[in-house]
Amino acid sequence: MNQETINFILQRMVVFLDNAQMLKLKDILDEIARQEDTTLLSKSSEELLEMFLATKRLEGRSENTLFLYRFNIGKMLEKAEKNVCVMNTDDVRSYLSSYQENNGVSKATVDNVRRTLSSFFRWLEDENYIFKSPMRRIHKIKTSVTVKETYSDEELERLQDECKALRNLAIIDMLNSTGVRVSELVSLDLDDIDFEERECIVLGKGDKERIVYFDARTKIHLQKYLKMRNDPNPALFVSTRSPHHRLKSGGVEIMLKKMGKQTNVTHCYPHKFRRTMATTAIDKGMPVEQVQRLLGHDQIDTTMQYAMVKQSNVKISHKRYIG
Repeated sequence: MNQETINFILQRMVVFLDNAQMLKLKDILDEIARQEDTTLLSKSSEELLEMFLATKRLEGRSENTLFLYRFNIGKMLEKAEKNVCVMNTDDVRSYLSSYQENNGVSKATVDNVRRTLSSFFRWLEDENYIFKSPMRRIHKIKTSVTVKETYSDEELERLQDECKALRNLAIIDMLNSTGVRVSELVSLDLDDIDFEERECIVLGKGDKERIVYFDARTKIHLQKYLKMRNDPNPALFVSTRSPHHRLKSGGVEIMLKKMGKQTNVTHCYPHKFRRTMATTAIDKGMPVEQVQRLLGHDQIDTTMQYAMVKQSNVKISHKRYIG
């Protein structure tokens, strides 16, 4: 219980109590505050961070997410001159401001840090380590909305035509038709693929399974690729060299970057296929809720950030419905 809360209680009770009673109430509230401070400060900020990370790991957060939690929160704790349980709103605001100034990062990056800190302080509040999160009065940082790049039809054709290896062609087709994350792609096993239904089961963030679908072209190229393989590895995509280990995300990124240079396709990377699929699906009329399910997003707002409706179709719709 901080001084702000004590003052709020006293102000609300002043009309009901006389001076002697008000003084007694203040003494009681001060005593409670001192007891709370003693209990809260019995754990260091670092111990609380480890407990928070253990909770999030148990909830199924990915190792990448846990790394970002540790990095962003750890940086704040390094700069803080007090226990995290007694930090106030001004402390956090000052830290975020200096973080942006000292590191020269964008507003979007600072807002990501804000979200991480908010999650930590919300956990502290839920676990009764603090009375109220200091993040409640620190609102989302407004950032400029930029139209993210997608592959054009011509670029996709150039990439597919350039593929000499069946494996690489099958990878491009899978990314393009399913919209899976590259981490989900390389985690696929042969048993996850149902060629009859042209679908596969992927393990997404938070260890959540979902079904995604691929087109006839992808089915043909996948089957051709698998027919030429003679290794016992259960992975869907493996390295080209013996002993044919499971392909890693970095391997896919390097392959696409090389192909992008060969075909003059700028910014050629796996996640761009995911954004392209979402944009194309919504552009052609697929309900955004279904796109959300395909992409494995918990929040529909995340899906809308991926899908940018083409301006040419906005113009056509304007003429149709308004002009």
